[in-house]
Amino acid sequence: MITGPGGFLLLVLAGVGAGLTGATAGLASLVSYPALLAAGLPPVVANMTNTVAMLGTTAGAAVGARPELKGQRRQLLPLCLITTAGGACGGLVLLVSSPDAFTVVVPWLIGGASVVLMAGPRLRRMAEHREHRGIGPLTGIAAFLVGVYGGYFGAAAGVLMLALLTTVWSQSLARTNAAKNIATGTANLIAALVFAFTGKVYWPAAIAVCLGSVAGSWLGSVLVRYLPATPLRIAIGLGGLSLAAVLAWQAYSG
Repeated sequence: MITGPGGFLLLVLAGVGAGLTGATAGLASLVSYPALLAAGLPPVVANMTNTVAMLGTTAGAAVGARPELKGQRRQLLPLCLITTAGGACGGLVLLVSSPDAFTVVVPWLIGGASVVLMAGPRLRRMAEHREHRGIGPLTGIAAFLVGVYGGYFGAAAGVLMLALLTTVWSQSLARTNAAKNIATGTANLIAALVFAFTGKVYWPAAIAVCLGSVAGSWLGSVLVRYLPATPLRIAIGLGGLSLAAVLAWQAYSG
């Protein structure tokens, strides 16, 4: 567990990194979750604490991406309703899952999400010919499943949502990225509320990471307008695969 001002500050800095990474690449939890584990939290407690802390990422990203969000209310509303329902289901699944099962599944979730992240440019090129922007039945089902994943664990849920939205919405990456932040944020919100009343959230760590993530996500939402995403995406994807390998070794070596 974190102790003293130094430990609190380190988690704030981890929150800044998580918010920056989440707003630009959809991988906030690949920074914050390991930091919470390093602070001494058990895996399930770290995940629930991280889910609550990531509310700051949604808030900061929404403020930073106000120009990109303008005019998207009509398409975002049904999407957010779907992901909210998915997030609630995912949170409930985590509550009834055993800690051992969670520890075994996490490396696969991180590894798979990292592969999807690095395949992002190809997915977008495949979707360039699409012109529709609606939420059809198949898109709704896919968004619900991403919401379930976000409520259950959340690492790289933004990547999955971004990949989905680029196949059905014809608009700039910056605008789609802003919509992704709101859609995954609503899934995270319901799960966070569920976890907040379970008594398993470690609040000092949640507050520290949340404070940092507000600043980081605001900055990330601004930077994504100007920075080339490919180098960052590849670096984070490789980092995610490395993290998955380490967690898999820890889970299966015992």
